[in-house]
Parts: sequence; structure tokens; C-alpha cells
Amino acid sequence: MKIFAKIAALTLFVLPVQIWSQESELTLNLDDVLRIASEQSYDALIAKNTYLGSYWQYRTYKADYLPSLTLSSSVLGFDRSIGIVQTLDGDKFVANNMNNSSANLSLRQNIGPTGGNIYMRSGLRRIDQFTDSITNYSSTPVIIGFSQPLFGFNSLKWNRKIEPIRYKEAQKNYIESQEQISIKAINSFFDLALAQINLEIAKMNFNNTDTLYRISQGRYNIGTIAQNDLLQMELSFLKSKSNLESAKLDLEVKKFKLRSFLGYNETVDINLIIPETIPAVEVPYTVALQQALANNPTVLSYERQLIQAERDVARAKADRGFRADLFTEYGLNQSAAELSNAYKNPDNSLQVNVGLSVPILDWGKGRGGVKMAESNREVIFTSVRQNRIDFEQDVYLKVMQFNMQNDQFTIAAKSDTIAQLRYEVTKQRFLIGKIDVLELNDALAEKDQNRRQYISSLRNYYSFYYNLRMLSLYDFIENKPLLEDFSKLEE
Repeated sequence: MKIFAKIAALTLFVLPVQIWSQESELTLNLDDVLRIASEQSYDALIAKNTYLGSYWQYRTYKADYLPSLTLSSSVLGFDRSIGIVQTLDGDKFVANNMNNSSANLSLRQNIGPTGGNIYMRSGLRRIDQFTDSITNYSSTPVIIGFSQPLFGFNSLKWNRKIEPIRYKEAQKNYIESQEQISIKAINSFFDLALAQINLEIAKMNFNNTDTLYRISQGRYNIGTIAQNDLLQMELSFLKSKSNLESAKLDLEVKKFKLRSFLGYNETVDINLIIPETIPAVEVPYTVALQQALANNPTVLSYERQLIQAERDVARAKADRGFRADLFTEYGLNQSAAELSNAYKNPDNSLQVNVGLSVPILDWGKGRGGVKMAESNREVIFTSVRQNRIDFEQDVYLKVMQFNMQNDQFTIAAKSDTIAQLRYEVTKQRFLIGKIDVLELNDALAEKDQNRRQYISSLRNYYSFYYNLRMLSLYDFIENKPLLEDFSKLEE
């Protein structure tokens, strides 16, 4: 029974380790890496929170156009001091010993087209005179007011033009950031893919050179090759051994970088499935330019900058010129010694104020501010025009670069196949003594170079494609714009 118990305990101990070991080995293709990077990478988390910051900024802007309800109160306002009181006989010093408390409820609504606001409030105030044991109440059952700047700068009107563009720009920026994450994922994927290929090449070369070196030793012993050929083969063997160790180390470094980017720890081992084909896509320049102008956040930022420049000019002109403010308030109020009487037969109250501000002498400060704003507007207009030209040129170059990649990949794949076949033929000819070791090494180097070039052509294809996607925010394989369900992000 003790033996069975030990076996059972050992099984329970070993089994979780085996299960964990199986779960920690991931075999991923390129689509898997792109998906995981967009879901759980550190960059994805930053992109999400950056967007949420813009979302709440937009919500704050929307709240400026909605009614706001505010409750304010002062429960304790105790005052025990000596103050001055005006009487018929003149000012006198009087000892205060009182408490002043109040509560107010106000409802306010901004008026976007005019920049003013309308409000309504109700309040109650209580004063306790402790020296004379007197309590008084003052009520304002309802007060309706209106405040309106005349000829002034209306920030609400300009925000209504700017903030929706800024919010749409933030949405496009988030989608663009997802494409930036995809580009980083592609680079990390092919860094590790190349390291895997280099390790495969290094293992194959080590095994081949080991075999060929042993054969060369036998042929040297019977005098069919010179010592120089034997030494050359030994050097190739030692070099292949060194390359194998370097390839192993490089593979671990590239695995660490990809794991870190995808958000995995060191217990996860990643093996990649390298793509063998690419989608056959030809991108028309007109389609790419149309989608880029419609979707790219940079284009939206150009529009926003132009409106902001006009806003700054309008603000400078408003600050320079004649200004007036209209304030009017109508309501009811009453005071009494008892709370119930403070709301009986309230009296009407009315306030109307018009304030004026007319600059008479400012030594050219206002005019200078307007000229500065106008000059800055012209700079922005010129910059936007040039940036738009550069943007269209960038689209053209990226389309041309991508459309070359199909042919480049086809050439690289065919060259890889030919180089592999040439090496096998050259190796067989070396084994029968038809060629020397230098020609064999040349075929080996060409085989390895073309294999790496194949991986490089794959990287270039996907890098150029996703750069074009990032520029246009358009999927040219599925022929549809890149979209995002922002409602899920905003939950």
C-alpha cells in the first residue's frame, strides 16, 4: 500500500508539470501573432487608454451643451467678532455672535449659438443671532436669469466645429495604432522566423560539414585530396559549429523579444509557422489615395488645424474690439422669522445689468494680436497645403513599393529552390571528387543566402502591405475600410 501511495503521489506531482509544459508551448502563424498583439500586447493597452482619454474629452465637450443641476450649501457659518454697523447716528461697532447657513439648487443651460446661458435657481438662507436669540429666514423660491456676452468670442460655437473632428480623429488614430502594432508584430515575427531558419541552416550545415570532413579525412589518408583541401574542410566544419551555437543564442533572444511584445512570460515557448504563400493583391493608386484621404487621421488633423487657425483669428478680433455683457434676472423672494412664513406672499425682484468694455488706447496690442493670429493662419494654410502634397506622394510611393513585392517574392522563392538544388548537385559532385571544396562552399553560401532572402521577401511583402493599410485604413484583400467597435472599448 505504501508503494501504491508513493506512485499516486508521484503521479499527481508529475502530471501538472506535464500539463503545464504542454500548455506553455505555442505554435503560431502570422495571423495568430497579429491577433494576439492587437488583443494583449502592451502597445494595445496604451492605444486603448489613449483613445479612452480622447473619448472622455469628447464626453466633456458634449456635457457643455446639456443642462447641469447643482446643489450647494453652507451648514456652518459661525461668526463671533466685532463689526461696523451703519445707523442714523453714524457707524457703530457691534459685537456679532451669529451663525449663517444656506442651501441653493440651481439649473443651468448653455446656449451654443450665442455663447450665453440661462439658469434657474431656488435657495433658502437662515441667520441665527445668538445674542438676541433671534432667527430669520430668507427664501428665493425661484429665480430665472439670463447672461449673454455681446460681440464677444463664442467658444461654444467653435468647439462645436472642432471637437467632433477631434473625436473622429481619435477614432482613426486608434485604428491606425492597431496597424502600427501589426507592423511591430510583423517585424518581431520575421525576426524570430529568420532566427528559426538560421538555426535550421546551421544544423544542416553542421551535419553536412561534419560528414564531409570525415569523408575528406579518409580521402586525404589515401592520397586523393591535398592537405589544403582537408584544412579548408576542417575550417568549414569549425565555422559551422560556431554558427550553430550563435544561431541557438540568437533564437532565444528573438523568442524573448516576441514573448515580451505579446505579453507572455519566460515559461512560454513559441514556434512559428512561416507562410509559404502570399495573397495575390494589386493595389490601384487611385483607390489607395481615395481611401487614404477619406480615412487617414492626418487628413482630419489638417481640417482641424485650419478651423483652429480661423478660431484664433476670431478670438483675437473679439478681444480687440467693443465688448458688452447683458445680465438679467427675475425672481421671487421673502424673509420671515419662521420658516413657513418665508414662502408666503413672496415679493418680485428684478435685476438688469449691461456692462461695456471699449478699448481706447492699448498701444497697438489688440491690432498686433490680430495680425499675429492672421499670420499664423497663413503659415498653417501653407503648411497644410504642402503636407497634403507630401501625403499624396507618400501614398504613391507606398503603392508602387507594395505592387513590386509579388514579383520579388516569386523571384526569391524560385531562387531559393534553385539554390537548394544546386547545392545538392554540387555536394554529390564533391563526394565523387569532381569538384574541390571551394566550389562546394560557394554553393553552400549561395544556398543559405537565398534561403534568407526568401524570408526577407516575405517580411517586405507584409511590411509594405500593412504600411499601406496604416496609411489608408483600408483592407485591400477584403476590399473594405478598417472598422472598430468603439462601443466595446467605451464600456
